Amino acid sequence: MSQVKSIHDDPRAVRLAHEYHKAEERLRAHGVRHTILVMGSTRAAPRERYYEVAREFGALVARDGRAALMTGGGPGYMAAANRGAFEAGGASIGLNIRLPRAQPSNRYLTLGLQFRYFALRKLHFLLRARAMVAFPGGFGTFDELFETLTLAQTGKIAPLPVVLVGKAYWRRAVDFGFLVRSGTIRRRDLRLFRYAESAAEIWRAVAGALPRRAPAARARAKS
Repeated sequence: MSQVKSIHDDPRAVRLAHEYHKAEERLRAHGVRHTILVMGSTRAAPRERYYEVAREFGALVARDGRAALMTGGGPGYMAAANRGAFEAGGASIGLNIRLPRAQPSNRYLTLGLQFRYFALRKLHFLLRARAMVAFPGGFGTFDELFETLTLAQTGKIAPLPVVLVGKAYWRRAVDFGFLVRSGTIRRRDLRLFRYAESAAEIWRAVAGALPRRAPAARARAKS
């Protein structure tokens, strides 16, 4: 008799399905249809150069109101972006992950979700994303950034603005020109992302990807 379990007998399959549906139900219950994903180092302190940029950008997203600000829910640049959205009275979402060393969610969330599985967290990062903004970061930021670029490059997701904040940091951290010269990516792949230095620059790069306002909403905004 085969010792291979049916997928219906595998508790992991049940946990995966449950985690997906639980997050989906909560996001829908909060009316989250479109998001702007912000990632960045959890180690960034308020004195860091781009901390206030992240905070200002979060506020811009909230004031516009067409998308919710979503991060990985942790400290650093993500907390700064969540803080900006929270202080401006907008939706501020964090998708945290359970780790051997607990990473507490930042306190600037209007909706915080905890995930056991990285794969499902990644799925929910991008399901509603209309843009991705990457502040200087480490392995986690690189993971989300390059997965997003790969999905866009291969056509697995619709094209979306990807903004790298801090040109000097990113050009030193990743030699994209070398990848082109080596033939491992095409020159046209460089169009999958752009650089920015300020909250206003980031906003100009992503605003065009957001859904149009309904006529009634535009009229209210002008009044």
